[in-house]
Amino acid sequence: MTTNLTKKAAVAVCAAGLALGTFSCQNDLLSPSPLTSLSDLVVFDTPERVALQVNGMYRGVKAGGFLGGRFQVFNDIRANDFINLTSNGVTGLGVWNHTLTEASQNDVVNTWTNGYTAINRINVFLAGMDANAGKFVAPIFPATFAATTAANYKGEARLLRALCYYSLLQLYARPFADDNGSKPGLPLRLKGETGDTGNDLARSTVAQVYTQILEDLTYAELNLPLAYTATTANTAAVLNGSRAHRNTAIALKTRVYLSMARYADVVTEANKIVPAAAPFTATTGVPHALNTSIAAVFAPPQETPETIFSFPFTAQDAPGVQNQLAFYYLPAPAGNGEYSLNGAAGAILNNPGWAATDARRTAFVLTSGTQSFLRKYPTGNPYTDKAPVIRYAEVLLNLAEARVRSTSTVDPQAVALLNAVRGRSNAAGVYTAAGLGSVSATTDALLLERRIEFLGEGIRNIDDMRLLATLPAKGSVPAIDAANPAYIWPIPSTELQANKLMTRN
Repeated sequence: MTTNLTKKAAVAVCAAGLALGTFSCQNDLLSPSPLTSLSDLVVFDTPERVALQVNGMYRGVKAGGFLGGRFQVFNDIRANDFINLTSNGVTGLGVWNHTLTEASQNDVVNTWTNGYTAINRINVFLAGMDANAGKFVAPIFPATFAATTAANYKGEARLLRALCYYSLLQLYARPFADDNGSKPGLPLRLKGETGDTGNDLARSTVAQVYTQILEDLTYAELNLPLAYTATTANTAAVLNGSRAHRNTAIALKTRVYLSMARYADVVTEANKIVPAAAPFTATTGVPHALNTSIAAVFAPPQETPETIFSFPFTAQDAPGVQNQLAFYYLPAPAGNGEYSLNGAAGAILNNPGWAATDARRTAFVLTSGTQSFLRKYPTGNPYTDKAPVIRYAEVLLNLAEARVRSTSTVDPQAVALLNAVRGRSNAAGVYTAAGLGSVSATTDALLLERRIEFLGEGIRNIDDMRLLATLPAKGSVPAIDAANPAYIWPIPSTELQANKLMTRN
């Protein structure tokens, strides 16, 4: 491991309690108690302590340098829809212009470190749950804890681990489409490390890492709750949008299978939560559906039924300096104007398929001077916008694309799903099967819709790479085709130094 791990797995009690607000630590915060951590000998002794560790896992994954902000930004700025304005090496310049090296600290090194730190925290928790299972009995623990709550927690842990590995694959490994996943992937760390004896671990193949991701998500689907109910601290909407439940696992599986071009499996998974005909609303578990207004999806408090999973922040638990989504995309004074929307030919701002009257343009494009900016994340300082992971709109478009590609037809349901997303924001721009005409035209329309719908949400690079598409040129930055070494990130120098079995990209 490249992170410094203590011999004892300590739990930062109140820091962890701030992660999601789903478990209350307010009494501890109000009391100036000197106790800030617990030994690994006692962290599984009470339900409250176990719950704090669950919060700690979420906190690790939603680190601002990982899925709390920078991962989404990095995956958008690699393509051509944004222009770098500040030439700031700390905020993604090397990512934008494809000049990263093994020693690039603010992106290559930090993203890897944050990802594997989160994975190890999850692995330590899972090992501890198994080792301490004998403690989960009355009278200290509720009678349902061992059979239900513990299984739910382990489901959350494995979903978060799957999300971490999937995210890291998108940057540090060749796409699955390159030789069917046979290329070097990631070191597949599945054991909790509390020392440095496990540093040396060879890379598994891309296919092997995807197999583990799917195993984790399948386990999660079988063990996560169908939905959360309101608590004294949070509404059901808060919990169902920020904690993993069964439909979260299903939704993420549609993304994973799409990345593997396993289109029939995308259809199988999506059919669990998408009915055959409109209105498209999940009929089991959390009743996810498209919100009638796309603007409302991102307006505070960002808790519509469309959100399947996102990471929340508060003023006391912000993403951290130069990690915040609004900091990158909003101009001053609300943000720092790091990236404007690209107005050149080929970029999304000038695409004729994005109508001037489209609600996603009128709601999310802000003109300041001669430049246009994305205002999808509107809160400004202290930047409490939720960091998006997956929305129901993506599941619909995943299913639509998979149906077209698996049937090689202009599938009627696929057109209906595409129009459900597009028509929500651009009623005049919906398609007919006859108007689309061909399979290639339909897939082009679907990919365009994804660019518009998920602009600034970290999907664009994932879409380009799963199809081995060239990363397009922008400004003075040349295009990067799939054979270019810069198509994927280098392995960090820190990992190469610490792991004797690691190989370079």
